[in-house]
Amino acid sequence: MFHGVTNMAAAEAYQRAGEARAYALGNRGPIRFDARGTLHPDITSAYSRTGFYVFEGVLGEAELADLRTELAEVLERAPIAPGAAVDRRGRPAFGRDCAIPLFTFGRPLSDPYGGTDKNHGRHPAKMSEPTPPADAPEQTIYFIYGILQALESCLRLYGHPQLLRVAEAVNGADFAPFADSIWIKEPGLGTSVAWHQDGTTHWDHPHWHEDIHGFNFMAQLHPTTPANALWVVPGSHKLGKIDIKAMVEAAGSDRLPAAVPMLGAAGDVAICNRQALHGSFANTSLDRRVSVVFGFHRRDAVLNVRKRQRAGTVVVYDEKRIHMRSMAIQMAIDARAKRFPEETPYVYQPFVGAEDEIGNEVGRRTAHQDYDIKDYNVLNLGL
Repeated sequence: MFHGVTNMAAAEAYQRAGEARAYALGNRGPIRFDARGTLHPDITSAYSRTGFYVFEGVLGEAELADLRTELAEVLERAPIAPGAAVDRRGRPAFGRDCAIPLFTFGRPLSDPYGGTDKNHGRHPAKMSEPTPPADAPEQTIYFIYGILQALESCLRLYGHPQLLRVAEAVNGADFAPFADSIWIKEPGLGTSVAWHQDGTTHWDHPHWHEDIHGFNFMAQLHPTTPANALWVVPGSHKLGKIDIKAMVEAAGSDRLPAAVPMLGAAGDVAICNRQALHGSFANTSLDRRVSVVFGFHRRDAVLNVRKRQRAGTVVVYDEKRIHMRSMAIQMAIDARAKRFPEETPYVYQPFVGAEDEIGNEVGRRTAHQDYDIKDYNVLNLGL
């Protein structure tokens, strides 16, 4: 359903065609491993060919219920407006004391990034901005940052043994973390995300390869549809840095003809190469999308990288920083084992023999919460 969108028939036709192309790609199915315990070559081949893969049925109903319940609780305690100190009931807002604000707001159905220099200028072409409903709020929350400290269920998801085995298959046993977040597209309100590639550091690297900027997992808490899904241009992760503005201009609109929607059911988890060209349209539909996003890198891609932060400071991803940020992975494995004791926990190679270090250096155990990793995300390893 397209409220306020001109040329509805063309938009609906674009979505139907994209859906058909998406299901024809052959890049979806359950997580499978071969006889040696490594990711099945059919999956690695399809992922390398298209730049993404939809793992079906990864999360069970109990885990989905945990995630949905905790997310609702966090949103209930969110600031009433950007920068506000209280929630909508006048209580102190959740996360107000975090070093990096947890919640990001935007005007309903707007494009907060397109055509601006935000996010390192990665979104050069603006998306269409439909007219929101007359009763729409002035601002809607579309992004939650630092989710491992905000939701225990997200910390546990971060330690999912099969997903971490996939991370190892793509990035090696000593893989390093990137960042994590929750993207929310509320029905009739959700903002768009202009076409972009995630990488910013390694496009001119002398040993550039298709996986050098890492990948993101995207766990879906609700079914995704062509109207609210992330769209990806298959194979674009192999093309290097793309002239996105020229591509959009050649298309004549923000509907890139080669793109497909990343479709999935609740509980599916997609993996998407961060170099793939991707974006999403404003959610004018009646369906909500909530994606829990967390990514990983090859260790040799982040080690000793100098990176300018959004605040303007330059940091170096040395061994200590990588080690400190990687502790969240081991903490997540520990947390998950307590909630899902029937699973075989993943063994994270960088912390073999050093598991006891976790509680001492980063986490502190309290009577009310097993894990406190407040402000862990100031050490994120963005590329």
